[in-house]
Amino acid sequence: MKMISKALTGAAFLALAACGGKGDDAAADNASDMYENQAAVVQDMADNTTNEVRQDQLEDRADALEEKADDVADKIDDSDINAEAVNAQ
Repeated sequence: MKMISKALTGAAFLALAACGGKGDDAAADNASDMYENQAAVVQDMADNTTNEVRQDQLEDRADALEEKADDVADKIDDSDINAEAVNAQ
């Protein structure tokens, strides 16, 4: 699970770094999508386990990732970055 999380996080940061020419809305969407995808993977893992305690833990983790998706998107939007201006330099 930790390996999947690290891999998805790394891939998301690479995607964000490569989003040249996009404004903060696109960056916020990309970051939010990354966390939502992680949440979906964790929720699938919860659905496939037979251990109720582990299932609850995984569902809590999926919920936390969905909240993180919203928080990250809000922070990026609030930062008012202008990726187009930064990439033009």
